[in-house]
Amino acid sequence: MSLAIGIDAGTQSIKAVVLDLKRKRVVAEARAPLSLISGLPSGHAEQHPKDWIKALDMVIKAVCKQVKCSDIISIGISGQQHGFVALDEHGKVIRPAKLWCDTSTQEECDILTKKLGGEAAVIRNAGLPFRPGYTAPKILWLKRHEPKHFAKLRHILLPHDYLNYYLTGNYTMEYGDASGSGLLDVRKRVWSNVVLKAIDSKLQSYLPALQDSSKPAGYLTAERAKSYGLSQKVLVSAGGGDNMMGAIGTGNVTEGIVTASFGTSGTIYATAKKPIIDPNGEIAAFCSSTGEWLPLLCTMNVTTVTEKIRALFKMDLTTLDKAVASSRDKENPLIFLPYIAGERTPNVPDGSGVLFGLTADAFDSTLIARSSMEGVTMGMNYGLRRLAQLGVKAKEIRVTGGGSKSAAWRQIMADIFGLPVVAMMEDEGAALGAAIQSAWCHARSNGKPNAKLMDYTRGVVALNEKTRCMPNRKNTTHYAKLQALQDELSLVLRPLFEAHKTLRT
Repeated sequence: MSLAIGIDAGTQSIKAVVLDLKRKRVVAEARAPLSLISGLPSGHAEQHPKDWIKALDMVIKAVCKQVKCSDIISIGISGQQHGFVALDEHGKVIRPAKLWCDTSTQEECDILTKKLGGEAAVIRNAGLPFRPGYTAPKILWLKRHEPKHFAKLRHILLPHDYLNYYLTGNYTMEYGDASGSGLLDVRKRVWSNVVLKAIDSKLQSYLPALQDSSKPAGYLTAERAKSYGLSQKVLVSAGGGDNMMGAIGTGNVTEGIVTASFGTSGTIYATAKKPIIDPNGEIAAFCSSTGEWLPLLCTMNVTTVTEKIRALFKMDLTTLDKAVASSRDKENPLIFLPYIAGERTPNVPDGSGVLFGLTADAFDSTLIARSSMEGVTMGMNYGLRRLAQLGVKAKEIRVTGGGSKSAAWRQIMADIFGLPVVAMMEDEGAALGAAIQSAWCHARSNGKPNAKLMDYTRGVVALNEKTRCMPNRKNTTHYAKLQALQDELSLVLRPLFEAHKTLRT
């Protein structure tokens, strides 16, 4: 028995991989699509948890058909962070889940920040400021805007915790994903009573007890086991947020490694032995799902932007890559400020996209496409530079997500970051990380209490050296100047974004 299932429950799909622990490679995969609820007001982003369940069932059954089910020992779940799953006393979903990309709660962030005495006080109490994407302001939003639903609230779970609950029947939450809720004191790994009371006096009773990431969420219920054709002895690990699991899946479990995920959103993060608290609140002082910490920057707009450009110019992925590569020798005067879904870092929730520097010669699809890749990468570099200022130094960047598949884009990343960039052999880093964590948890629960996580990443996590890109010094110098202009453009336009929002709503 040596198979572990890893699930990555994202915004656009739920993916499953099966890791063969003896051969140390993925032997089965499956995917099921997801979509956002349409027709919501600007800034709102929601999904039905029942759709997650349907997709989860689909992918688990699909991979179970590809392997020997009796060899499966564990399941681990990685989930999109910050979502708010509201359950009643019977564990039934009260309303659709508000997601990480929901920016409708800026007013609630302002209210909570004021109650706690300002942003500096929030950071002192919780380790990170309130942001519209976080769970805490979503809970206050429900209380203020949907009091009838709030009156039914008895259990609060994050997306991956809800899937764990579906599989095991247990309400659980681990430190990693919990640290992205805005409800946790990340230094002490306990719920922040000051934050909880600022939202509601009963909130503590709605939250599950916190547990270490090495502890299991439970075991498959009889109903789930029968449905999948698995044993009830299959362990379900604590799991974690997609970034926490992505860190494990890219081998980012020791200091000195930085992972950059170029997906729908963008994250750039590292492992730290102690909390990395940013007094400016730009780097999130998250806990990891390994017992350490995961300082992280999140941007809202990455492949969301490039996919819009690709659709606009009717390019497939290969054509887009070739178009951008072919323009590398051309001087590109365009700066793409990519805030098409608002932005978390820098904190510009009312932001919108800006294409700056258009001239007659620059009305060129290849230059515009290239500027979209450059713009979102400079957004990520904003965070890499801030991490460096806080003492987190990178030697190389391990990239995952859809953007990592583009050779042209990887070279742009290397030139902008000024560091070597390399992709992974197994690109589904979050799903792989979830499988690895579940195997580690299974070992610790079955006679190996001192098992180390690195014993399970070693030999499984591998770099794809064929994808490695080295920075071009001339290009890095050019991008440093372009970065300064983009940063200044962002600052200058921020007062105008809020005024312009009235024209968009």
